[in-house]
Amino acid sequence: MEPTGVLMVGSVPGDSPEEVFKCLATALPGRLSAIPDGETGERWNYIGWQLQRFPPLARRNELGGTPLPESGSGLPIFTLEDIKPTAYDEAALSSYAELKRLRQQDVIPSNVRFQIGLPSPYSVLIGHVKPELVDMIEPLYEQRLGETIDHIVTHIPHDDMVIQWDLSFEMTALEFERGRLTDTRHQPYFSSPTGVLQGLVDRVVRLSERIPKDVKLAFHLCYGDFQHKHFIEPQDTSLLVELANALLAQETLGPRTEWIHLPVPKGRTDSEYFSPLAGLKLDSAGSKSPYIYLGLVHANDEAGTKKRIETAQASVPFPFGVATECGLGRTPPEEIDSILEICKEVTVGRLQENS
Repeated sequence: MEPTGVLMVGSVPGDSPEEVFKCLATALPGRLSAIPDGETGERWNYIGWQLQRFPPLARRNELGGTPLPESGSGLPIFTLEDIKPTAYDEAALSSYAELKRLRQQDVIPSNVRFQIGLPSPYSVLIGHVKPELVDMIEPLYEQRLGETIDHIVTHIPHDDMVIQWDLSFEMTALEFERGRLTDTRHQPYFSSPTGVLQGLVDRVVRLSERIPKDVKLAFHLCYGDFQHKHFIEPQDTSLLVELANALLAQETLGPRTEWIHLPVPKGRTDSEYFSPLAGLKLDSAGSKSPYIYLGLVHANDEAGTKKRIETAQASVPFPFGVATECGLGRTPPEEIDSILEICKEVTVGRLQENS
């Protein structure tokens, strides 16, 4: 039996949310439970657009930041006024207005909710801020993202959205801890008596507590897409499962997690990659188990996609939907049609809302 449903991870090439909404609704009829706005415009490159939220002195030198004063003068002091608002809320509210307009035109079905992708503060901070300043800036940026969340949940009906946390540098932090990544750029900037994994999860919990409990959450676990390559290739799905289970074990997260997305590299058609997925503790999350989307669709590779699906179905005890490994914002436009066609070809219509 074919997988059920398709997840568009987030970014999609397009000139506007309207263009993306129309493209996805047309290309994937009956496949989507939620629809993203494509993260168009300045949001196309994941967290790149957040760099300007930080003062030059706080930015990493290799990203154009101003070097810190010579040792002996002490570290600079920052306040909330130094950190600009994230603007994710402005984008979300504008796109939601467009989604409602397209619903009125019967372009988007009424039961397809608005999917809002947000990066974890950890990913933004480790990507942009000097390591020696993160301890000071982390609570300030978390406050800004909290304000963003407050604005979103005040102006969009709670039953008409899903907030997806995009967790990329969390995976590289865990791989660094295990010694598979040696570039200190991926070394966690914090120390935690409960370990790196719990420290990462605690940071997701802190922000999720700002989100009302009747708002559904989702998680995109990612190994990066820099120049269309992972920071490191996963050995298998075991570390992804470890992070997923740690998230689902949290009372603030598990009971309202709508889906979890996991990447599948193009070359992994072997059962060894998929077999750790049997250890996902989906039943512990609440009365309704989160749905799993496997990012096994690759452009111009329908045969390979079907092989990965076949291997996954033989390895895991639960149904799943399909997705790409990461967002498509940096994907060559000529590959988009292939990806959407494969997504439609290898799936059947989506499940009803996992409420």
